[in-house]
Amino acid sequence: MSIIKKIDTFSSDDRGEIIDIFSKDPKEHCTIVTFNKNAVRGNHYHKKSVQSAYVLEGDFKIFNVKIDKNSSFDPKNVEEIDVSKGHYITHQEFEAHTYKCVSEKGKLLVFTTGIRGGENYEDDTIRLKNSLA
Repeated sequence: MSIIKKIDTFSSDDRGEIIDIFSKDPKEHCTIVTFNKNAVRGNHYHKKSVQSAYVLEGDFKIFNVKIDKNSSFDPKNVEEIDVSKGHYITHQEFEAHTYKCVSEKGKLLVFTTGIRGGENYEDDTIRLKNSLA
């Protein structure tokens, strides 16, 4: 299932903070995704891409489940995780994921390795027929 890490501040002084989200882990694509309260995004998986998200602001419920080779999953296996600012979540290939914003606003910084990104977004985004949330 998803890998969830709480990212700690690397350095802090009277000027502010430095927070290393990742190190020595190259990414091919980066985007900012915003949410309004109760907005649901995702509800898909990737066959060839690994997607990670860093929560910049807000509180979210993440729903995820492993998908089989027939693009199916057992609803009893859907995992629900609460995350907030500072959490870093990684979804591997064939791991369906859905984000629901439970705060007034939310913002994610999303990193991807693989073909999913920019103009190629739809090439490796397989949408689920039934919502995880």
